[in-house]
Amino acid sequence: MNLPNSLTVARLIMIPVFLLAASMKCHYADYIAAGIFITAAITDGLDGYLARKKNQTTLLGQFLDPVADKILVAAALIILVEIGRIPGWIAIIIVSREIAVTGLRTVAAAQGIVIAASCLGKIKTVTQIIAISAFLLDNFPFYLINFPFAYVALTFAMVFTLWSGVDYYLAFRLATKAR
Repeated sequence: MNLPNSLTVARLIMIPVFLLAASMKCHYADYIAAGIFITAAITDGLDGYLARKKNQTTLLGQFLDPVADKILVAAALIILVEIGRIPGWIAIIIVSREIAVTGLRTVAAAQGIVIAASCLGKIKTVTQIIAISAFLLDNFPFYLINFPFAYVALTFAMVFTLWSGVDYYLAFRLATKAR
């Protein structure tokens, strides 16, 4: 258990704590939940960076890291639907894309093909984290100037979610045709 894997496990442990905070009805619950979510999201970037920099990539990390990422995002989207901040269809589209891309990558791996994370996939992740954070904070501080930042961020997240999903599908088709 190296530091990058420990960060991934910490992210998994933060998910139920985040869900508890997000479902609380007290005054500062939004900020506590957002803080936990953002901290967990930071560990996502940090664990991968440290694993590559320190040459500590492991099979456990390669499995757990994307699983932890998907659980974190899915949990956040579901709680946002539950508390009435985003419509369910948006959560369904984003979670479906995550499952579909994971399936494509699994099928490709079974055929000995590696479909690496793309730049679009990384942009998708960042836009999702920004949008989820904005909704967890109930559009603070942007509601003070009557600017719907959370919805704008969610629109960008949806665009990059769908675009990167198509990109993974095309990469999969290209890789399987080359065989």
